[in-house]
Amino acid sequence: MKRSQIVLMLVFLVLTGVIYIALSNNKKEYSKTIKEEQSVIYVPVRKVKNQLTKMTLISYGQITSNSEIIVSFEVQGKLEQGFATMKPGSNFRKGQILYKVNNEEAFYALSARKSSLSNLLLNALPDIELDYPTEKSKWLQFIDDLTPSKIMPELPIFKNKKEHMFMTSRNIITEYYNLKSQESRMEKYLYIAPFSGTIITTYAEPGSIANPGGQIAKIAKTGEFEVKVPISMTDLDMYKNMSNADFQDASGKNIADGKIIRISNVINQQTQSADVYYSIKPREGKKIYNGMFVNVSINKEATKETMTLPRASVKNNKVRFLEKNTLQYIDVLINGAKPDSVFVTGLTDGQLILLEQVEEVDSKVKYEGITR
Repeated sequence: MKRSQIVLMLVFLVLTGVIYIALSNNKKEYSKTIKEEQSVIYVPVRKVKNQLTKMTLISYGQITSNSEIIVSFEVQGKLEQGFATMKPGSNFRKGQILYKVNNEEAFYALSARKSSLSNLLLNALPDIELDYPTEKSKWLQFIDDLTPSKIMPELPIFKNKKEHMFMTSRNIITEYYNLKSQESRMEKYLYIAPFSGTIITTYAEPGSIANPGGQIAKIAKTGEFEVKVPISMTDLDMYKNMSNADFQDASGKNIADGKIIRISNVINQQTQSADVYYSIKPREGKKIYNGMFVNVSINKEATKETMTLPRASVKNNKVRFLEKNTLQYIDVLINGAKPDSVFVTGLTDGQLILLEQVEEVDSKVKYEGITR
C-alpha cells in the first residue's frame, strides 16, 4: 500500500473519532438538560402574612359515643348467634344476649362435679345421722337441690364449729366452692349487652372459634355523645368562660347544643391547642350521628391574627408549605370561613403555603414556587 493512502486513511480515522466524541458530548449535555428540566415542578404558593381579623370563634370536631366497647370472651369455643343480629348498623337493647359460646362441654363437666359432691355427702350421711341427727334433713334437701338444671344452692348453715370441721375434713366445703367457681365461669359463655346501642363493626361470624381475648365485634352506646374539639391556647379562656357552645353541620345550620365536660392537660406542640370535650345533644327536630363532623362556635367575637387561604389548600386541617424546594405538612386551626376560603391560625409569617393539593410528593423532585 502506498504511503499516501496510509496517510489518508489515518486522517480519516482521526476526523471520524473527533466527530464521534463531539456528538457524544452534545448528546450527554442534551440528555442532562432534559433530565434537569423534568426534575423541576412549579407549584402555586402564597406567602404567609397574618392579619388581625374580627370573627366569631369557631373550631371543629367529630361526634363519638360516650361508650365504645370491644366484645370479646374469656373462654374458648364455637361462637353462636345471640338474640340480636350482629351486623354493622344493627341496633340492640340493654340486657339482650349478643353472642354465645357453645358451653355443652363445660355444662357436662359441671354436672359431673355436682354428682361427685352428692356422693361425698351421701357417704357422710351415716356419720351426720349419728353425730348430728337434727341436721340430717337440711343436708338431704341440699343433695336434692344439686341437680344439673338448677343453680348451686346455698351451703346450709352449720349448727356449730364441730359440724363445720367435720364437713371440712370430708372435703365437702372445698368441693362446694370449686363448684361455685365453675358455675360462675359458665356466665362467661354469654355476652349480655351492657347498654342499648349500635354495632359499629364485626370481626367474627357465628360458627367461627372464639379465643380468649379475641375481638368479636365493636359496639357503641347510643343516645349519649361527646365531641373532642381542639381549641387554641389564645382562645381557651373564652371557651371556658362561655361553657356552652353551638354546633353546626357542614351547611352551617345549628343542629345541637353542647357543654364542656372536661379539658385535656396535654397541649399539641405544633398547633398549641388543647382538646376540649363537650357533651352534645341534638336540637328539637334535628339528628346527630356517631362519627359525624361538626363545627363548634361560641357567641363571642374575637380579634386575632389569621391567614386567609383557599379551601382547596386545606385538607384534614393540614396544609403543605414549601421549604428548601421540598413540600412538607403543617397543622392549622380553622377559625372561620367564607364560601371559597378559610381563616386559619398556626402559620408563621414568611412561610410559602401551597394553594393546591398535591396527591403524591416525590422526594427526588425539586419544587419551585410561583407566588400568587
